[in-house]
Amino acid sequence: MDTTAADSYLQPYLDAAAAHGGTFPALLWASPATQRVRFDAIRRSVDLHGKSLLDAGCGRADLLGFLLEKKVVPSDYIGLEAVEELAATALRRGYRNATILRADFVKEPVRLFAGADVLVFSGSLNTMASATFFATLRRAYDAAAEAVVFNFLCSAELAARDYLVWHRADEVLNFCRSICPQVRALRDYLKGDCTVTLMKEPRAPGAGHGR
Repeated sequence: MDTTAADSYLQPYLDAAAAHGGTFPALLWASPATQRVRFDAIRRSVDLHGKSLLDAGCGRADLLGFLLEKKVVPSDYIGLEAVEELAATALRRGYRNATILRADFVKEPVRLFAGADVLVFSGSLNTMASATFFATLRRAYDAAAEAVVFNFLCSAELAARDYLVWHRADEVLNFCRSICPQVRALRDYLKGDCTVTLMKEPRAPGAGHGR
């Protein structure tokens, strides 16, 4: 992935962090309520209890806090975050079995290949142009052992800011079905948002983790 694409995707978060530090507004969510609604859609989409979870663009690790509140306990958690202020806040929370890595998964897609069962993107795809968005999903699918779960803006309804990018649901689902035989979509939680799960076929015992 070229540097220009990465910087373009990340710049709104860097600007927000410069203004707000590691507090909630730097995440670019409309409100804590809509953040939690999206987190609950992820929770309903795939069983994360006892799974190794990689949260790409983890922000303050709010997703992990939400899951623990709901008694969903991953076996371990890896958070990737490129914005220093947000990564520092996530680290200060001191969650057990959690590792927070300062990394930009767009510039360094190899960071997605951490051996996690499930890769999650919650909000971290919403500033990506189509080429970066689809390339990231393809790499995530290659990297995940069991599943990829992501939400995205599927209409202009919620994409009110000029840095937000929305994608047509049918185009996203067609792409997902072209790389994965088991694709599920959830759209019952927030108008203009969609959560998609890509389930991988179980690997044969002893099979390697290919890229």
